Amino acid sequence: MAMRAKKPKGTRKGYTTGACTAAAAKAAVMGLITGRVPDEINTQLPNQEWVIFQIIEGACDSSTAHAVVIKDAGDDPDCTHQAHLTVDVQSLPKQKGKILLQGGKGVGKITMRGLGLEVGGAAINPVPRKNIIDNIQQIAADFLQHQGLEVTVSVPDGELMAKKTLNQRLGIIGGISILGTTGIVHPYSTAAFRASVVQGVEVAANQKLDTVVLTTGGRTEKFTIKTLPDLHQACFVQMGDFLGPALDTAKAVGIQNIVIGGMVGKLTKMAQGEKITHARRNPVNTQLLAEIAASVGAKQNVCEDISNNETARYAGERMEELGLSELFYQALCKRVVNTLKTRYPNQFNYTILMCDFDGNALAHYQEKKQ
Repeated sequence: MAMRAKKPKGTRKGYTTGACTAAAAKAAVMGLITGRVPDEINTQLPNQEWVIFQIIEGACDSSTAHAVVIKDAGDDPDCTHQAHLTVDVQSLPKQKGKILLQGGKGVGKITMRGLGLEVGGAAINPVPRKNIIDNIQQIAADFLQHQGLEVTVSVPDGELMAKKTLNQRLGIIGGISILGTTGIVHPYSTAAFRASVVQGVEVAANQKLDTVVLTTGGRTEKFTIKTLPDLHQACFVQMGDFLGPALDTAKAVGIQNIVIGGMVGKLTKMAQGEKITHARRNPVNTQLLAEIAASVGAKQNVCEDISNNETARYAGERMEELGLSELFYQALCKRVVNTLKTRYPNQFNYTILMCDFDGNALAHYQEKKQ
């Protein structure tokens, strides 16, 4: 008998919070209708695929039902992996045909415009919202002819999970968002993070802000917040490696002022024209750094050492030893701006804030649009 080949590590797909919630909702409604919450439920995803989800907890009586699905994010690193997507349903005898979907404990609440959701409502995005209702209607058409349903989604520890997301920056408080456009989480997918970057810029624009501060990570974000304490919190968008999508969105929504906070490595990637600055993509162009070093007075042997090394950090350390670091970092920031101006001509006013690995300021470069 032939052995089944194992999937390579890092390739196992998972399911979104939205897909898991839809499954729990369908199972709970099934329990309300039939008197028994099933152990598993066949659910249609937003992409029209059918998937069987396991129900780990279920209970019902004549007017209420409860079901829980544990989110499996597959091989995608996600703070909501193993979250217990919980749905409680209650019959509404006087509201036939209605399905009232709301958020309970651990599901975020919307406090700012710009997300396409009602301020004050639950952070259940439009696609999963529709998917939850569609799955309920598949099994409850007869039931809904006589009464309605109140469907409450909750996530134990959702408030703690939300602290590892960008939710608070987007004006979502008190818990996680119920997300997912297809229902599937692809292994090591960057789609969710990219979407949050785009959403962050859109939220800033919807608050009538004319500035976004794009940072490459947590340390640079803390550095820029400390440097620019008077800016609204919605201005700060942790873009990670997604410079291109962030700037494309800023252009689309009319943001005028771009502040980029980064360290020497990511800024070098930007200077060399990378729109996605992930370490696994093109390597740092140390020849470019050698040219910048030469332009501020470094001798040929130093420039050769910089060119032959693999890291941008090494270039900075060599220039610091020579007392040329301030000129070097300013020149690197200028190169970043010139590269971006080539890609987005006459579009933005740029400020570059550079810090070291401990969050100490190395450069503050500003150039106004001509």
